[in-house]
Amino acid sequence: MASDTLTNTARTDAQISGLDALEIAGRDQEVSRGSRIWAATWPKLAALAIAILAWQLVVWSGWKPPYSLPGPLEVGRELVNQAQGPQLWEGLVTTLRRAAVGYVFSVAVGLLLGLAVARSKVLRAAIGSMITALQTMPSIAWFPLAILLFELSEKAIFFVVVLGAAPSIANGVISGVDYVPPLLLRAGRNLGARGLNLYRYVIAPAALPAIVAGLKQGWAFSWRSLMAGELIVVGISQTSLGAQLTYSRELSDAPWLLSTMIVILVLGLGVDAAFGAADKAIRRRWGVLDQAGN
Repeated sequence: MASDTLTNTARTDAQISGLDALEIAGRDQEVSRGSRIWAATWPKLAALAIAILAWQLVVWSGWKPPYSLPGPLEVGRELVNQAQGPQLWEGLVTTLRRAAVGYVFSVAVGLLLGLAVARSKVLRAAIGSMITALQTMPSIAWFPLAILLFELSEKAIFFVVVLGAAPSIANGVISGVDYVPPLLLRAGRNLGARGLNLYRYVIAPAALPAIVAGLKQGWAFSWRSLMAGELIVVGISQTSLGAQLTYSRELSDAPWLLSTMIVILVLGLGVDAAFGAADKAIRRRWGVLDQAGN
């Protein structure tokens, strides 16, 4: 009996000394959820504090008069005042509605165009380089044409937003499909995946990281295009964030202008955080991110 016990103990030690030992060590190093949240949050808080301090130092230096460059406290009070009234929230709703409509349509166009070009040699030869050229073209350059076609209207903004975002999304899809290993495609076909099933079960999952990167870049282009459009096409709405930037500049109301810019910045950071969470989830599922990592 004693010899059997020693034998079992030795086997257990041998098993633990292998890959199980690494797994146990990894679990021992896991930290609490609160610690992970704090580890991800404090660098952002530190960067925010440094930015506010630098802003205040510039104000104290007297480089610009206070009516031109107010300090953080004055802008913060203005932001609180704006948040207590309907104007800021109406502008926020208007801008987010335009952003959502334009971006969703851009995603649909970009995905379909990217898949078509990626799987068709004829389309790639015909318009592949044109998509890249459209992506590199500044969004502001489209507005004269948009205004000629649609005048000062919602359609002009929508037109520029789609042209700004769709090429980036399409290029992300093309890049993702191009880097799908041929071995996966052959394996999928051997298992009976054909047509749409091949895209659904093989190509789309393999190309997902590049597609998400293209979606993120497409959002950045669409957001910049939307802000430029709202700054230019002011007459159709007095409630958008871009229109409020224009009015505050015309009234020389620096606190109102800077507080609106802060709202736009926070919106951009929020969307970037959402894309970052999606990218992290994909990397974790692919096994390139430690389950206990940040």
